[in-house]
Amino acid sequence: MPAGIETAIRALDQLGVGSGSTLLINGASGSVGSAAVQLAVVRGARVIGSASPANHEYLRLLGAQPVAYGEGLVERVRALAPHGVDVALDVAGSGVLPDLIALAGDPGHVVTIADFGGAQKYEVTFSSGDAGRAFHALAEIGELIESGRFSLAVAQTFPLAEIAEAHRVSEDGHLRGKLVLLVS
Repeated sequence: MPAGIETAIRALDQLGVGSGSTLLINGASGSVGSAAVQLAVVRGARVIGSASPANHEYLRLLGAQPVAYGEGLVERVRALAPHGVDVALDVAGSGVLPDLIALAGDPGHVVTIADFGGAQKYEVTFSSGDAGRAFHALAEIGELIESGRFSLAVAQTFPLAEIAEAHRVSEDGHLRGKLVLLVS
């Protein structure tokens, strides 16, 4: 949990997301994406999140306006934000950086955590802990969790004795939420 939260806050800080910003998150229903949605909403941003249609209701619950990812993304986002978005965050690495640049208007308004090659090719910021960590993230998140303004979904729990099965489930990917090992 701390790594995903730190990653989300670091990227939001790099983008300058705050009150009045319109943010597009590519891959909004995953671990980092759903953290970024909630944290951006708390900051007062309007969030548009791309995900599969099966995850659209989940994104609405987090406070985002969902759009389907894939071909036609630019048109779907422009239907919600006719003049584009202020900034965009790519957490999925699905080759979408040219679309995000088109919507945000400039490579400097886009951050990716998942497409290193694309970041180099399109002159987009690649966010990694190597450039500095958002150490303030964990101090901030406690209050948000306690107040009910932030949560992470739990996909499934496993007794510690079933750690191999938990690992197999994690390899399948596309989970909404974390896998939790129960120690007691």
